[in-house]
Amino acid sequence: MQWTLVIPLKPLARAKSRLSDTASDGLRPGLALAFAQDTVAAALACPAVKDVAVVTDDALAGRELGALGAHIVPDEPGGGLNAALAHAAAVVRSSRPESALAALNADLPALRPLELARVLDSAAQFPRAFLPDAAAIGTTLLTAAPGRDLLPSFGTNSRTRHRESGAVELDLDQVDSVRQDVDTGADLRAALALGVGPRTATAAARLLIKEQ
Repeated sequence: MQWTLVIPLKPLARAKSRLSDTASDGLRPGLALAFAQDTVAAALACPAVKDVAVVTDDALAGRELGALGAHIVPDEPGGGLNAALAHAAAVVRSSRPESALAALNADLPALRPLELARVLDSAAQFPRAFLPDAAAIGTTLLTAAPGRDLLPSFGTNSRTRHRESGAVELDLDQVDSVRQDVDTGADLRAALALGVGPRTATAAARLLIKEQ
């Protein structure tokens, strides 16, 4: 099965506020963009991924991620993360009604294409499925088979909400790069220990933080 990934990205100036203990206001937008660039590049290199749609209203992010090969979908609802994902899913399905969809976080800078392929191949067995994040509280990936609605419910405690919505929780090992999103300095150190993409490595080098 080939998947279309939908990746949401808020305006860079407002992104990654929880990294304030590690990165200054001037550095956080660049970090958020680097995370998204490495995430999109790895996703596009995944053999199970047909294409990637990034939903964002940030002009710089749109240009940079579009240059990598992502399709940019304007965030027309402006109603937050789940509204953005539902909108992008509808845009994709309007032209390809039978697309298999996966919502993926934009802050997975250590993402490895073959680990992502393993997760997507497992998800293909179910109408809807999701992968919990490294903290086992949130969600980094949510899938919907052809003909199924995505029904995103990201945010605090999204693992519980996605499970309650009927999505199957994927129980996989050795896919740490797909679980390790970055919200805090501790998350970034964990991602660095896994091995991040080149753009995040360059941006993180300015922070002078130690890997775990």
